[in-house]
Amino acid sequence: MSASGRASGLGKFLLLTIFLFFIWILLSGVYTPRRWDEILTGLIASAIISAFTSQLLIKCPASRALNPLRWIRGIAYLIYYFLYAEVRAHLDVIYRILHPAMPIRPGIVSVPCELKTDFGLAAVACSITNTPGTVVVDVDERERKFFVHWINVTSQDEQTCRSEISKPFEDRLRRVFE
Repeated sequence: MSASGRASGLGKFLLLTIFLFFIWILLSGVYTPRRWDEILTGLIASAIISAFTSQLLIKCPASRALNPLRWIRGIAYLIYYFLYAEVRAHLDVIYRILHPAMPIRPGIVSVPCELKTDFGLAAVACSITNTPGTVVVDVDERERKFFVHWINVTSQDEQTCRSEISKPFEDRLRRVFE
């Protein structure tokens, strides 16, 4: 292995170790240095997992994965756009539930996705599923399509469904994952 290959591998390992350790700290609730044994356990576990999975999970060069602009865009997506879409979808579902006629037309539609990376495809699928009124029930990875159960089917046309369901997520996540 070349020196640049080893450096890239080390960068991916360190990046994933830091990320997993950060997640471990958040989920475990260990925030004080007095609990050094638990902090050390989390760091060791993060390093072991990273040693086996960093090459599988991080496909791009470590320098690209560490690009601060990508991280800022990802955080901005979660805070600003996804939160906005989530609230809007909740209000729409509440309206449909409380409306005397209960105006729903449920069905499963095919929705193409134009993102190229697996992480981008997964992020769009999770965003669709986490907003009320839509659930991704299957993914055709080869065709890059989602099959979405939609509470209010307005069209069976794939491009119309894409523009109403996934395009807003895709446009913003493309800047994070591609």
